[in-house]
Amino acid sequence: MKKKLALTLLLTSALIAVAGCGSKETSGSGKTYKIAISQIVEHPSLDATRLGFLAALKEAGIEDGKNLKVDYNNAQDDQANNLSIAQKIASADNDLVLGIATPSALAIADKVKKAPVLFAAVTDPLAAKLVTNMDKPGGNISGAADTNPEATTQLVEFIASNFPKVKTVGLVINEGEQNAVIMANKAEAELTKKGIKLIKAPITNTSEVKQAAQSLVGRVDAFYITLDNKVVSGVDTILQVAKEKKIPFFSSDRDTVEKGAFATVGFKYYDHGYQVGKMAVEILKNGKKPADMKVTLPDKLDLILNVKAAKDLGIQVTDAMKNAVKDKDKNIIQ
Repeated sequence: MKKKLALTLLLTSALIAVAGCGSKETSGSGKTYKIAISQIVEHPSLDATRLGFLAALKEAGIEDGKNLKVDYNNAQDDQANNLSIAQKIASADNDLVLGIATPSALAIADKVKKAPVLFAAVTDPLAAKLVTNMDKPGGNISGAADTNPEATTQLVEFIASNFPKVKTVGLVINEGEQNAVIMANKAEAELTKKGIKLIKAPITNTSEVKQAAQSLVGRVDAFYITLDNKVVSGVDTILQVAKEKKIPFFSSDRDTVEKGAFATVGFKYYDHGYQVGKMAVEILKNGKKPADMKVTLPDKLDLILNVKAAKDLGIQVTDAMKNAVKDKDKNIIQ
């Protein structure tokens, strides 16, 4: 009886040991993911989008350099490069592809047909024909738009209410960029309602931004820019002109306000990228299909003020301006 008991215990111990070895091997053999990223140009908003995207993956246990290989590509605002990058990515074996900004997303959507595709920093996915339905995108693509039309409406309302002397607004714009045109049209419609005229200064590349801004001096009472990649890339030159001439400067993105523009209605692009990163986690870990994932819009809009920059732009900050900010701790830059 003792021998039988000893033999039973020995066999049980052996089975436990084998099971333990098996579970250890399984836990150590995780998948390595491959993600390709195409970004049209380097500037703070788009860079923050990418960083937020990767942060969401890391939080979910998918980390670059460990179990994630990232093929990051930047087109340097060159359409030929943009198309070449899309073709290269399409020929590779990726678990997921991210297009940052409308031009990159369009090129990726056109070339990549097998891997799941997400987009970020896209102004109007419907107008760009990236998707045909925001709730049920279909195909292999979804993502997050970076513009809520209500943001433009709120910003124009702020300008009209707090800057009664502003009767003309100057816009430096690359009219070859669809998202910039869409936003410009929305701004013009809202400004017209308030009796304010929009005057455009067109550019075709970033090197022309300063000259375009200078051409508006004496003709406008304030500057405004959209989420225009060529213009945002050269925004330092607009800031320089605005400061020299004491011209109030309003933007469509928080990063430009942090650089020295006075106000926007918006959000953090890092958070925007993080939102898309969470979508990527759902695809990679839970098997979700982009076709069934709703395209999201920014929903936490707030007025963002740079009171530190106000003096440089000839602006007297009032209590009414500050009181228009919901989250004063985060969105009033001192």
